[in-house]
Amino acid sequence: MNLDKAKKRIAKHVKKGFKGYPSISLEYFGSSVECATEVLVTFTLEEGATAQEERFTSQTDARESEVIQSALVKIIERTQAVSVDEVAGVSVK
Repeated sequence: MNLDKAKKRIAKHVKKGFKGYPSISLEYFGSSVECATEVLVTFTLEEGATAQEERFTSQTDARESEVIQSALVKIIERTQAVSVDEVAGVSVK
């Protein structure tokens, strides 16, 4: 899947807002607000359940990595997430 298509599909899910569970939260981290070198994906099956986390790292900006963005789309699809939340911007570590 190409980068633009993956980013649009993720944005479409995020735009829907919270619709219930299962839900996925995406948060980008980096050494500066310009470059996100890590993505934290948090999956919650139901309210009150323990969240599962997975991290993806990149030498370059993870938001511009076709491999990482495509993997995020696949995770959303395979978990059948009803809600997808994305923390705005890049959190500096």
